[in-house]
Amino acid sequence: KQWYQRRVRAGQRVLAALLIRLALAEVFCNNCGIITLDEPTTNLDKENVQSLALALSQFIKERHGQGNFQLIVITHDEEFVELLGRSEYIDYYFKVQRDGKNHSYLTKKSVLQLMNNE
Repeated sequence: KQWYQRRVRAGQRVLAALLIRLALAEVFCNNCGIITLDEPTTNLDKENVQSLALALSQFIKERHGQGNFQLIVITHDEEFVELLGRSEYIDYYFKVQRDGKNHSYLTKKSVLQLMNNE
């Protein structure tokens, strides 16, 4: 193994890979309208989840004035959504649910409501 593989935990490598992808999106997709992350907190410990939320909050802040920017995060991690909600730039999220007939539907939810349910 390389020296960095012995010294860096798996969760830190996953976080680094996500941040590198965001940096590449920054470089190659100037004024990119949509960034999508699918289950970004998988394999991350609590500390790295917090670091990712902080990095994404900064990413969102930098694009706040860009009219076409949307961040789509697909996650089961409500604590991560709550961490993102601490940013002044995130007000709501959409939750996918199923009804009694197993049909999926979207519900728009306030991040403040999620934070108050703790």
